[in-house]
Amino acid sequence: MFEQSAREPGSPVNDRLSWLADQLSPDASTVGPGGRLIRRWLPGGAAGTGRRRWALAGVLAAVVAIILGAVALAGGGPAPEPPPALPSAKPAAEARAAPPPGLVVSVIGRVRSPGLVTVPQGARVADVLRAAGGPEPGADIRALNLARKVADGEQLAVGIPAPAAAPDPGSPAAGGKLDLNTATADQLDTLPGVGEVTAKRIVQWRADHGGFTKVEQLRDVDGIGESRFEKLREQVTVG
Repeated sequence: MFEQSAREPGSPVNDRLSWLADQLSPDASTVGPGGRLIRRWLPGGAAGTGRRRWALAGVLAAVVAIILGAVALAGGGPAPEPPPALPSAKPAAEARAAPPPGLVVSVIGRVRSPGLVTVPQGARVADVLRAAGGPEPGADIRALNLARKVADGEQLAVGIPAPAAAPDPGSPAAGGKLDLNTATADQLDTLPGVGEVTAKRIVQWRADHGGFTKVEQLRDVDGIGESRFEKLREQVTVG
């Protein structure tokens, strides 16, 4: 870049070289103090001799080399940009993608390998049967929806009736009494003679009156007459 600027007309380097060539020329009309000093250094007497021309060429070459070297040292070039950093390699443990967690299903009944089986996410009943070794010969699997997706922790009964769900410990089916102040509408709906509408009325009465203080207050709930209350008396309690 600096060498090109030295060759362009009107540049400071070109002006200096032109001035120097004019001062050392034998035909120079006006010679300044600098030109006279350089002429004294040159060998020979007459300005037009061959030795003076060769000396002039040497001086010009030396001056050009000095000027270009000084410009190059002073200006320099832009520092090269460092190459972008390469992404660091991940540890081997992180590079290996962890497999998605599987689903654990309990398989009971007429299968070759009953027990707990692990199947991948999104597995279906057919996949669970296959993981359990398949159904035994003659096992009736018509009640199973083989295309149904299974959930983690469920139990699959093959060829036998599904076990009845354990009753809620606080429900009458479990032999306990329902607390009128804590039972939900769904739990109250299981009481004899209490349907969905009456269960909601019990919950609403409880909210309006700040709770039950005694079982006999069930008589105050709209829809519960004396005969229905007698059926509920031994099924509920007040905590």
